[in-house]
Amino acid sequence: MTLRIDHAVTSGTFSLDGQTFDVDNNVWVVGDDSECVVLDAPHDVTAIRQLIGDRTVRAVLCTHAHDDHVRKAPELADAVGAPIHLHPDDVVLWNMTHPDRAPDRQLSDGEVVEVGGGELRVMHTPGHAPGAVCFYAPALGVVFTGDTLFAGGPGATGRSYSDFGVITDSIRDKLLPLPPETEVRPGHGESTTIGDVRPQFDEWVARGH
Repeated sequence: MTLRIDHAVTSGTFSLDGQTFDVDNNVWVVGDDSECVVLDAPHDVTAIRQLIGDRTVRAVLCTHAHDDHVRKAPELADAVGAPIHLHPDDVVLWNMTHPDRAPDRQLSDGEVVEVGGGELRVMHTPGHAPGAVCFYAPALGVVFTGDTLFAGGPGATGRSYSDFGVITDSIRDKLLPLPPETEVRPGHGESTTIGDVRPQFDEWVARGH
């Protein structure tokens, strides 16, 4: 069967450091007609389950543990019978939202998640969050970047547990070497390509955000 990407946008809030903001989050579901994985579970389990349909969910994969990306992860995981995967460096953020429910499995840099005859390669890309990861699907020519890389630059680093120097290192070392035609599918907003963002990198570093 053919590997494909299904997409929805859900709306809710993001809270950290005593502030709350309205946000729209991308939800990406990768798989074939029989099985899939879900990348992040932000605000609306019903919308995500509509993307899943009657397929078997192999995992709920978290790009990082800010509440607007994992708020519904336990509810979704329980509803579809799938484990939650999170990089261990983000447990400190996870516990702010789900202190009584731990993730089921740890993600590690270089790990390969198999689904629908294809694979997602885990890339640890700290900076926006200490345990932030991206998922590269070479067969699809796509990298799912969570809040690490957007069309307009790096993810925000002005809040707790974030660091601008670390995120730019992650982008330079892990993401920019990908083929230029690789599509960047972020956690918020529009998609872009590695080729489009690569020439802007030095400008981002110089502006400091």
